[in-house]
Amino acid sequence: MGKILANGNNTHYQRMDAKGVDPAAAPTVVFIHGLGTDSLASFYLTLAAPVAAAGINVLAYDLRGHGRSECPDTGYTFQHFVGDLGALLDVLEIEGPVHLVGNSFGGTVAFGHALARPEQVASIVSIESEPPTQPWADRMVQAMDYMAEQLSSEQTFLDLEAQNGAHHAKLARKAAAKLFATTMISEVWHGRLTSAEELRSLPTPVLHILGGEGLQGGDPHALERALSHCRTVVIPGQDHSVLVDAHRKVRELLIPWVRGIHTDVPWIDAVAEARALIA
Repeated sequence: MGKILANGNNTHYQRMDAKGVDPAAAPTVVFIHGLGTDSLASFYLTLAAPVAAAGINVLAYDLRGHGRSECPDTGYTFQHFVGDLGALLDVLEIEGPVHLVGNSFGGTVAFGHALARPEQVASIVSIESEPPTQPWADRMVQAMDYMAEQLSSEQTFLDLEAQNGAHHAKLARKAAAKLFATTMISEVWHGRLTSAEELRSLPTPVLHILGGEGLQGGDPHALERALSHCRTVVIPGQDHSVLVDAHRKVRELLIPWVRGIHTDVPWIDAVAEARALIA
């Protein structure tokens, strides 16, 4: 673990070398967590160790204002988060295209980086996420208003403690304090948004993982239609928390996908193999 200055912000990160192979020859996965009360722990405690054990290098980091990363008062536009990712890869001198695995807002950051620097991205695994478009920005305005309302209520933390224990409630209180002490809620949707034409021309293969009852359950194949190189896998019975609640199934999708891309298996075949594993 460590901290490093990236894009002017001290960023906390964790790395795991690929096991059983030469890390220099192994693919690298970058885990990007969601917004608000999330941190790299959601990946570190679910996917990081098994992915490394499968022969894949792992990098996870805390977004600015989250976890153990620096929490400036301002500077929380979507574009700041995209810049942080690019700068982190640069300062850590991670060579070769990487696989970006983003949960919720983390997936949007992954799309933003791929659109800005496509040569640096081997693939995207989008978990309950979507690209930075105008409809996304409109939904984020509503989501941030709702988040602010919920985190302003003491009942939210009491309910969380009853459901998940005092430790989770304590972490949520700390995250809420950070949110209200910064401009994150009011500016996160600002940045360079993407047109339909730009999305269609994105060369990056995308594996889109959704919960059947998640935020995109009404039209789970919308992203497939918008991108030229995307396939969607829906995990039945799961909602927006599919990463945590069904992490074993997410892992069974992720590992063959990365291996397939790395070994030049056609990406569409990698999706078929992954789907078969959770059927």
